[in-house]
Amino acid sequence: MHFITISEMLGTNGEKIARKVAEGLKYSFIGKEELEKAATEMGYLSDVQKVDGEKSPPVLERLFSERPKIYVERMQAAIYEIATKGSAVFFGRGGMILLHSFDSALHVLVTGSAEKRVEKVMKESHIGREMAEKVIGHSLHEKRVFFRFAFDEDWLNPALYDLILNTDKLDVDSAAEMIIDAAESKEIKVCGIDSLRALANLSLQRRLEASLLEIGAHVSVTMDNLESVRLYGLVHSQEMKEKVENVLKKFKEIRSVRNDLIVSPTGAFSRRMGGISFVSI
Repeated sequence: MHFITISEMLGTNGEKIARKVAEGLKYSFIGKEELEKAATEMGYLSDVQKVDGEKSPPVLERLFSERPKIYVERMQAAIYEIATKGSAVFFGRGGMILLHSFDSALHVLVTGSAEKRVEKVMKESHIGREMAEKVIGHSLHEKRVFFRFAFDEDWLNPALYDLILNTDKLDVDSAAEMIIDAAESKEIKVCGIDSLRALANLSLQRRLEASLLEIGAHVSVTMDNLESVRLYGLVHSQEMKEKVENVLKKFKEIRSVRNDLIVSPTGAFSRRMGGISFVSI
């Protein structure tokens, strides 16, 4: 299996190029609608508020609610889960960050000059230059804030990409052909069994983190494998510590939990190492 992630600056035909690549390679195309549909079918979004996949939540909601973060964690879990099913082209949604460490993934940024992008938006949206410039500026701002919120990363960081295409002089077919050629190079490895296990592990970890946020538990989770989980950090009561354990019991994949959470009513750091328990599920 192979993966291609394609990100775009508005006005560069990025989505059309991504769909053309998926069609040419016979890969699944995963854009916003496809990802949300898959996540819903997996049951990841049945009880969480929807947040736009590349727009920042309102400031007050980011400050006083965990709902946007929970949604993002669930969507990231869906991306990892989809990646275990077969070769795919992921359009947007932070795929270049989530799959960055996998040798089987090619990461592409589709860009272009400001002037060409404005002309493209004017033509496709039937709007004037001033409005087109505002639309593009708003899109860049929203993406920048969202990626800081979700990943603490600048989405235009060139180090995140293997290939950056300027479409000022490239049509959709030409750009797609260049991406397909790069994807078929021997340097892009086939996704092996270890990578598949890592993807499944990451998907489960994101779902765990989202479920813990839902009960107000800000704790750390590490996973040695799909069956063994360790929890550590501070909780304000024994009741919360037990709640955390009960949340993990809902995940059938997990066989054992090492609960190193420390009960600290004041939230202050404690050097006491008591209260450590090992639970079999």
